[in-house]
Amino acid sequence: MAIKVKLREKKISGNRQSLYLDFYPAIPHPETGEPTRREFLGMYIFDNAKNPFNKQHNKETLQLAEQIRQKRENHLNKPEIYTGYEKEQLKIKEQGEQNFVTYFKSLADKRKASNHDNWISAYNYLETFTKGNLKFADINEKFCNEFKEYLLATKSTKSSKTTLAQNSAVSYFNKLKATLKQAYKDGYLTTDLNTKIEPIKQAETQRNFLTIEELNSLVKTECNNPLLKRAALFSALTGLRFSDIKNLVWGELEYIENNGYFIQFKQQKTKGVEMMPISEQAYSLLGERKEPTDKIFEGLTYSAYENKHLYQWIGAAGITKNITFHCFRHTFATLQLSNGTDIYTVSKMLGHRELKTTQVYAKIIDKTKREAADKIQLDL
Repeated sequence: MAIKVKLREKKISGNRQSLYLDFYPAIPHPETGEPTRREFLGMYIFDNAKNPFNKQHNKETLQLAEQIRQKRENHLNKPEIYTGYEKEQLKIKEQGEQNFVTYFKSLADKRKASNHDNWISAYNYLETFTKGNLKFADINEKFCNEFKEYLLATKSTKSSKTTLAQNSAVSYFNKLKATLKQAYKDGYLTTDLNTKIEPIKQAETQRNFLTIEELNSLVKTECNNPLLKRAALFSALTGLRFSDIKNLVWGELEYIENNGYFIQFKQQKTKGVEMMPISEQAYSLLGERKEPTDKIFEGLTYSAYENKHLYQWIGAAGITKNITFHCFRHTFATLQLSNGTDIYTVSKMLGHRELKTTQVYAKIIDKTKREAADKIQLDL
């Protein structure tokens, strides 16, 4: 039985008539599959149009609506009359009407752990910028560059008094580029827009570290929290992050004859499984061995109160640098490179996925050498 498609009008506010298609008999709804008689076109005409503008609007809108009606009727009754090109164009148009922000969220939900959190943060900024509504058909270079400018100027959600950190903006904008790349692969975008958009440049970050003299000074200085002191020195000797040290259990510590001590663990940040050798000195900081499931640094916590003990300990050792717990990891990397360990080995010991991440420390070494060279001045 042939399906009849009629163009009809429904009165709405503002002396207007909304245009919709009326199907008889009913057809399956494209999303729910339920029988439906109506398809609203998102178009309207004016009632009693008297001025030239409204008359012209009505004429053009009705012509376009009639074209849509004819195409829908042809598609339902004679789908073979559509060429392959026309079918492809219809598919592109349908996908172009879908919500890019919803698609972005679906990609974010597939991520895990810290990477998921980072994607969700990027999604929150995108949703705020777009008010949650952005069609694929409306995405272009102009939009991407406007979003880039927004990230570089907007306030941080963590503090309304500070601008979003540049490296956070870098990360969030890269999530947009990754989504554009995937959308192109999935056929939602007809061009690989990602390749046309310049990323935000990474900002140089200050990485403070301790010299071997400062580290030895800390060894000799008492700390109000001995557990924190042991954990910090352990980080300086192994390069482990606070989160990895906090979660270490005795079952992950292994002694291999003629090879020494090793720690086998999964990194909190990268989720990579590591088999890391540690020195006898690092082992000596661990204390008495307990059950395999017991944490090695039981009771270690991160808080403003504990940071206070850290800063007091640093100050008592006569160190004026701005040192956080993470700086002990920086210290490990810097001292290893200073003492001739090759950058590839240091990169593996730090658990970096890419060598370029470790190269930041090589720049620090070069800067330190330059400052050392400039210390000798003759009266020439």
